[in-house]
Amino acid sequence: MDPCPFVRLIIESLALKLPQATKRAGSGVYPSTTPCYCTIKLKNFPSQTALLPICAAAVTDTSPPDSTAASAEFHLDSAALRRLSGKQVTLRVSVYSGRMGRTCGITCGKLLGKVHVGVRLDGAEARAAVFQNGWVKLGREPENPAARFHLTVRTEPDPRFVFQFGGEPECSPVVFQIQGNIRQPVFSCKFSANRNERSRSLPSDYTTNNTRRWLRTFSGERGKPGKERKGWMITIHDLSGSPVAAASMITPFVPSPSPGSDRVSRSNPGAWVILRPHGFCFSSWKAWGRLEAWRERGPVDGLGYKFELVTDAGTGLTSGIPIAEGTMSVKSGGQFCIDSRLKDSALSSLSLVRGFVMNSTVEGEGKVSKPMVQVGEQHVTCMPDAALFVALSAAIDLSMDSCQLFSRKLRKEFWHDEQEFL
Repeated sequence: MDPCPFVRLIIESLALKLPQATKRAGSGVYPSTTPCYCTIKLKNFPSQTALLPICAAAVTDTSPPDSTAASAEFHLDSAALRRLSGKQVTLRVSVYSGRMGRTCGITCGKLLGKVHVGVRLDGAEARAAVFQNGWVKLGREPENPAARFHLTVRTEPDPRFVFQFGGEPECSPVVFQIQGNIRQPVFSCKFSANRNERSRSLPSDYTTNNTRRWLRTFSGERGKPGKERKGWMITIHDLSGSPVAAASMITPFVPSPSPGSDRVSRSNPGAWVILRPHGFCFSSWKAWGRLEAWRERGPVDGLGYKFELVTDAGTGLTSGIPIAEGTMSVKSGGQFCIDSRLKDSALSSLSLVRGFVMNSTVEGEGKVSKPMVQVGEQHVTCMPDAALFVALSAAIDLSMDSCQLFSRKLRKEFWHDEQEFL
């Protein structure tokens, strides 16, 4: 099982040095700690925005900045590497002061200057390279003669295993490994639903005693009788037919107790447990992770989620460490991602995660979904390791259905799960 070449183009150590402090631009400035930001553009990729700290004017051009902004990144897959091979790519960075955003199609901030950095990606999938590291003059405007901008631009190899479901997870599809133009089947899925069981018919010893206690803590009886989604399970099998991972719904998805509500609320989320074989016996399972999901309220209807690793703290109790949390659009879908370099992550426990771990595509509500899963090479030592991330991908995809409004009818794959109250 060989990974696909991926390259991470990293823009980091961002900082700005001005001859005098820039005035605040009013309440619209975000965040309030700095009035400057930059946009970073690479052809054929969505542009990114990063906030810039201001360095003291006394900092010399030979010393690094005393504080830096969070990094921005572009992830280049094998197709992008082939397309850009032999060419010099221009990275364009535009620095602004003032409010972020646009009004009537015009950028609110004032442009202070632009920086262009040439990047060559030949051989980048095999070795790291640095293209810029230090202070550069910012713009040619006479009113900013001493403005300096610090940035580091570098690439590093980031090989990943790529998998894709051959159909929607609830249709029990085959899962393929993708290597360029080659699609090789590596797993099969089995989806089942049973309203009469909170957790599907796994063997009675599927967890250790500590994990059983942890599961009971989070799967108490909740919700309105006869109006809940529960008992869903998807099992991942290898090519020999042995189960190597599973995702089981342990906390039912129920509508909020608020009068007239038909949505799963953040205060009362449903939950999945991701399971792995325990020891050398495939009839015994142990919890690996736990995924919560709910329906967010707000101007954009969203699917909220939180994923945590299950760990045995050695105190006789099993606890969870959150490593991914976010919201994606219910209408257009999005990506579920675990990556310690995510600049917008507020999870301090991501320090326990080494770089990129995984991401998975999720289609919007009502759309045909064939999730594409990428897993960092360093996190896969055997096929069951990869199967865990495939099971997690299936769980987040199925959460889009389980968090659907209860006033709407689920597709036929789930009819037997809701027929009691539709």
